[in-house]
Amino acid sequence: MEKYQVGQLCQAIRIESHYLPCLAYFTAIYSFDTVWLEAAEHYTKQSYRNRCYVLTANGTERLTVPVLEGTHKQPIRDVRIDYRQFWPDRHWRCLTAAYSKAPFFEHYADELGVILRRNWPFLFDLNLELLTICLKWLGWQKNLRLTESFDKEPSRTVFDAHGLISPRGNDQSDRVYLPYLYLQNFGSVFVPNLSILDLIFCQGPLATEVIKRSLVE
Repeated sequence: MEKYQVGQLCQAIRIESHYLPCLAYFTAIYSFDTVWLEAAEHYTKQSYRNRCYVLTANGTERLTVPVLEGTHKQPIRDVRIDYRQFWPDRHWRCLTAAYSKAPFFEHYADELGVILRRNWPFLFDLNLELLTICLKWLGWQKNLRLTESFDKEPSRTVFDAHGLISPRGNDQSDRVYLPYLYLQNFGSVFVPNLSILDLIFCQGPLATEVIKRSLVE
C-alpha cells in the first residue's frame, strides 16, 4: 500500500494504454489532472492493452482486439490491428446482447458504435480514442499526454502505475481499487473490475460516484 500513498503526493500518473479500461484503471487515474500514457513501451501480450471484460447473460466474457503477428518487443504505437478477423462486429454484438436493456446503454451506444466501426490501423490510436470518449462520458477533465521514451524510474512527481493492473497473476490492482458494489445487468453475484462500459451503461451519471467509493484510501 505504501506505493500508492506516496503516489497521492504526485502531480501526475504514468499508465499504459488499455482497451476499454477496467474500473481499477479509472480509480488509478481519478486523483490526477495529468495522465501520461506510456507510448514508448514494447507491446505485451495477454494484457489489457488489447482486451477487456464485460458481463453477459452467460457470465464474464473477454473481448479481444486481434493484432498482427510479429508484435514481440514491438513498440506499442506500431502494433497494427488484424482486420482479417471481424472483431468489431463480434464486439458490438456482444455489447448489444449484454447491455441493450441496461438503463443508459442507448445514451452512449451510438458514439461507441461509430468508434468501433472505424477502421483503426493501430491499436494505440483506438485505445486513446476510447479512453477519451469514456472520460467525456464521466465528465472528467484530464490532460492526456504521451511519453516519448520509456523510463524505468519516472520522476518522483509521477506516480508510476505502469504494469500495476493486469488480467494475469501479477495483478496489483488492489493497491488502487477496492470494489464498491453497484447494480449490474445480470446475476445476483457482483463481478468486480469489469470494463468501464459495464459501470457506465448500468449507472450512467452515477458512475463517478461509484469510482470515488472504489478508491483505496
